[in-house]
Amino acid sequence: MTNPTIIDATNLILGRMASIVAKRLLLGEKIVIINAEKAVISGKYHQIIESYKERLNIRTLTNPLKGPFHPRKPDRIVRKTIRGMLPWKKPRGKKAFHNLRVYIGIPEKYQNNKLKLEKLDSASVSRLKEKYIHISDLAIQIGGKF
Repeated sequence: MTNPTIIDATNLILGRMASIVAKRLLLGEKIVIINAEKAVISGKYHQIIESYKERLNIRTLTNPLKGPFHPRKPDRIVRKTIRGMLPWKKPRGKKAFHNLRVYIGIPEKYQNNKLKLEKLDSASVSRLKEKYIHISDLAIQIGGKF
């Protein structure tokens, strides 16, 4: 059993991080993302919140219990973003998606672990010259409880 790669999402741009993680998942890596609530989405605060609130209004009129279901917790938002970059309806994509774990904060399992936390420099927020919002702020605004 190989040890999973642990990625700290603190101050990482969500889209860049998701594309890097999706590619690595398709190559067969097992990846654990911690501190998902500290990742950021680039753009203006109110525009991002409004676009996510508009998504929440997308529903079916025939039977709302059949979906679509929209994530509100930070870890679920990150998982759904990564899933969107995988061919998850195909066996290869499903297998890759099962190798992903996303956590809010740092779980006890990985706190005292001597595994090295990986920081993705190519997805760092220091590259941004514009405004951004943390996923935890977004989750609170759209009704997430965590």
